[in-house]
Amino acid sequence: MKLNTIDWVIIIFFLSLFAFIGVYVSKRAGKNTKEFFLSGRNMPWWLLGVSMVATTFAADTPGLVTELVRNDGVSGNWVWWALLLTGMLTVFFYAKLWRRSGITTDLEFYEIRYTGKSAAFLRGFRAIYLGVVFNIITMAGVCLAGAKIANILLGLSQEQTLIYSSIIVVFYASLGGLKGVLITDFVQFIIAMVGSVWATIYIVGLPEIDGLSALLTHESVRTKLNFFPDFNNTEALITLLIIPLAVQWWSTWYPGAEPGGGGYIAQRMLAAKDEKHATWATLFFNFAHYAIRPWPWIIVGLASLVIFPDLNSISNAFPGLNAEMQGDDVAYAAMMTYLPAGLIGIVMTSLIAAFMSTISTQLNWGSSYVVNDFYSRFINKEASEKQKVRIGRLSTVVLMIFAAWFSFYLQSAKDVFNLLLQIGAGTGLLFILRWFWHRVNPYSEIAAMVISFAIALFFFINGKLDTPMIELASHWQLVTGVVITTIGWIIVTLLTKPTVSDTINQFDSLVYAGKPKYEGFGLKIVAFIVGTLGVYATLFSIGSFIYGNTTKGLVLLLLGIISCVIIVKIIQRTD
Repeated sequence: MKLNTIDWVIIIFFLSLFAFIGVYVSKRAGKNTKEFFLSGRNMPWWLLGVSMVATTFAADTPGLVTELVRNDGVSGNWVWWALLLTGMLTVFFYAKLWRRSGITTDLEFYEIRYTGKSAAFLRGFRAIYLGVVFNIITMAGVCLAGAKIANILLGLSQEQTLIYSSIIVVFYASLGGLKGVLITDFVQFIIAMVGSVWATIYIVGLPEIDGLSALLTHESVRTKLNFFPDFNNTEALITLLIIPLAVQWWSTWYPGAEPGGGGYIAQRMLAAKDEKHATWATLFFNFAHYAIRPWPWIIVGLASLVIFPDLNSISNAFPGLNAEMQGDDVAYAAMMTYLPAGLIGIVMTSLIAAFMSTISTQLNWGSSYVVNDFYSRFINKEASEKQKVRIGRLSTVVLMIFAAWFSFYLQSAKDVFNLLLQIGAGTGLLFILRWFWHRVNPYSEIAAMVISFAIALFFFINGKLDTPMIELASHWQLVTGVVITTIGWIIVTLLTKPTVSDTINQFDSLVYAGKPKYEGFGLKIVAFIVGTLGVYATLFSIGSFIYGNTTKGLVLLLLGIISCVIIVKIIQRTD
């Protein structure tokens, strides 16, 4: 499609604004690593919470939701809705612990919780494993989604898209550090939400859709509306609901939903003003991410079934789309071609913003590992703060190059989602227990990472073979990885010695502030349950209002409000 002048003006204005923010905060960000990676540990909860939400709104997220809706209906979203339990666990059990630790990156955890050469090795190994390997895979998925969107909306090739976007995002991410990322995230989140909601309203009003009532009663849509899978369909029930809720949420490590917290979520908790701000930031993130944001994408996904009922209809409409880039995830971008001048400029800006906010966060987070947990820890312990910042900026460029390159080996948003879940399968329980179970040691973590990665690599290569060695559905691959990895690291834990008691006592004294580690556990469990139910109630309340079921919507909304009141009371009591 061809953009009008007004569209280009909107896009160029916001890109210039993002670049200006990076330049404006670059002087302060370049002072030292605390400023570059943690913004001076003085950030308010609302800015950190919005940044968490903006980061998890990647360019591939609308495509993933659209793909899930087209294939499995609204209930297909349980594969990621189930991760709310992980997020709520972090809010009430781990947010304060992370902030009290006072570390710069979550990988420093290893040398305050464990001791000796094995702890140092684990920290360095995981810096490369997560900050480089895992991070590149995550960013590659976002790059692929961005390339698909640009191909449909702008007619750009994957190579052109990645060259242009990489230059822009690396420019401001390498200059402004975390503060630049946080400020641009705030602006990008507003643009993204305005764009997605406005676009949804316009698309529902298209003559081909003929309004919300017509959409919801369309023959291709009405069977896709249920919040839960058909309980008479055993395969769908196991795949979409039972495995995510019974296994996936506590057993897998996924960016933005790490059991016990971690990654860029931990980075923002560590950057908070204090423990209270860390808790509220994470709570806001989980509420906005799961309850508020999904519905515009879900509605567009349902509308796409009317205009593009199958992949052939998409291929016919966009003959220039490469065969390797075709899939149900491109239906979201395809629907955006129906938007008018001005609105398409805002939506394009929102999608660019989503791409940039995620990539910039991943780059800053990944480079923090490279600098703090690898370079200055093992290569140059005497490095000055200026040298560390320079290495951080250099690693930002290198990570972006490799992420763009690897994106050519991926095919769809769902493939990336499954791959990331598989890599982290079986490690989640370890990350939950290591704060409380003293037997967990560095060898436990090393075993978990090696086993889970080996299994994920096997299934990834197996899936690319013309004749796979094993025919196994993705959800059973996940369960296999969880079982083997969990059994493996538990056996290693029981066969090896725990960390020396002095180190464990110092760790407990630091993160529990001298209080009993299980103090207030009962209230936290109540908050976890109430918070989870409250967010789900709000999510389905919005859905019920959209479906025209006002009574059900009001009842669920009331449950959501009551849950919020209870949570606020509990947080105040446990301060």
